Amino acid sequence: MTNPKDEARAVFGRAVEHTRVLSPATFDQWFGGVQFDDLTDGVLSLRVQNEFVLEWVKSNFLPTLTDKIRELTGWSVQVAWTVDQNLDAPIASRAQIPPVRPRPIVVRPSTPPSGFSGLTSGGPLGMTSGGTGDDAAPSSAHLTSGATASVPNVRRVATPPDDINPKHTFGSFVVGPSNQLAHAAAIAAAGGGGRRYNPLFICGGTGLGKTHLMHAIAHRVHGERPGARIIYVSAERFTNDFITAIQHHRMDEFRGRYRSSCDVLLVDDIQFLAGREQTQEEFFHTFNALHSVDRQIIVTSDKYPQNLERMEERLVSRFSWGLVADIQMPELETRVAIVRNKAALEGFALDDDVALYLAQMIRSNVRELEGTLIRLAAKSSLTNRPVDLAFARAEIAATTPFLRGATMSVEDIQRAVCHHFHLRSIDLTSKDRHKSVAFARHVAMYLCKQRLKVSFPEIGRAFGNRDHTTVMSAVRKIEAQRDTDPQVRAHLEALERRLADE
Repeated sequence: MTNPKDEARAVFGRAVEHTRVLSPATFDQWFGGVQFDDLTDGVLSLRVQNEFVLEWVKSNFLPTLTDKIRELTGWSVQVAWTVDQNLDAPIASRAQIPPVRPRPIVVRPSTPPSGFSGLTSGGPLGMTSGGTGDDAAPSSAHLTSGATASVPNVRRVATPPDDINPKHTFGSFVVGPSNQLAHAAAIAAAGGGGRRYNPLFICGGTGLGKTHLMHAIAHRVHGERPGARIIYVSAERFTNDFITAIQHHRMDEFRGRYRSSCDVLLVDDIQFLAGREQTQEEFFHTFNALHSVDRQIIVTSDKYPQNLERMEERLVSRFSWGLVADIQMPELETRVAIVRNKAALEGFALDDDVALYLAQMIRSNVRELEGTLIRLAAKSSLTNRPVDLAFARAEIAATTPFLRGATMSVEDIQRAVCHHFHLRSIDLTSKDRHKSVAFARHVAMYLCKQRLKVSFPEIGRAFGNRDHTTVMSAVRKIEAQRDTDPQVRAHLEALERRLADE
């Protein structure tokens, strides 16, 4: 059986050969200060001599290197850097690299900081105190007192935790501008390098990849530290466990599981704790117990912390202690990549024009996009017909009536707005800031967001490559004016009637 580490090293070696050809002399000079550590689930771990090397390699060689790895594996590649002046096995022959005093971004220091609470790879997940790195775990002698006092035996697991989808790994997660921050933060939380935030709060709409990232974190932690005690639950499951513990007088057992016997806590859909005062109280104390000994906490929600309804203020405050990373609806290019990736995972060929068509038709969420692809594949298998463009169009039109409105495009809305306000189509994408033009542009952006459910960056590109923050501001402004200004409301109602008739 082939060793996965050997396979990873072979893939990296081929990528290095491909990159070195571009400029052998320059490559050897700089990669004499770079060492390959690991390549797992799309996370490439590199050790560099100093930050000067890091910045140069990142700017000049990294895109070519990661593109080749992506081509060979199909993974979305994320790089975890470690700064270490002493390299054991540099990729190229030693080069004289200008010494630069590194900033404190080291991922795996050889000596654990004082007050560290964690175990080696055979025990609970080791994390740095204060959430400013993702260090290698020290021995159990460095445990803080009481951290595992009630856990005499560490559970040695041979399989991933229950309820974790084996397909949901970092390697199968398609990264784009809409989810890049959440993806990088999830890798750091799993021990893949970079600054680690505790808690990590991932928010976004239904079907955009929050649960996928939660499962990927669990897989990564389990793979790196098989003895780590990982708990993955939904807010509903946490509530049911709490109620059962009260009914059967097992609160000590419940608290032991969620506090003393937990190294990584992943809670999905925290918004479902809304209004459950006793459960929120218990979760508050669980959060404090884990956070005080620096156990990693990851939470997902469909809303930002400050928008959670009927949630205790003290919990909302704690959710914002670490990092709040949102996932927006994916851009067209990301949706195309998702379709291709899903087709490859399911083992069937898909033409580029079909992938593009599906990505254009289904904009609401990733789950719906993947579900439509699976339906097409199943129908194709049953009828022995290829999944070509004509087949895809016919099946979507026949079996998915709710997508009829999805045939509308940004251009359709821009055209309707221009006709309504007697403007040229070029006015909406120009830099003209005249009040009447700016208002029409804001209305068009608002309608695109409401009717097409496309991401802010995608709308911005369609309106003259404007920044996504400009689009967000425009949408919020029209939302507010619609509630307070009858004239704005009349414009919107007229436009919505017109678009409904098209």
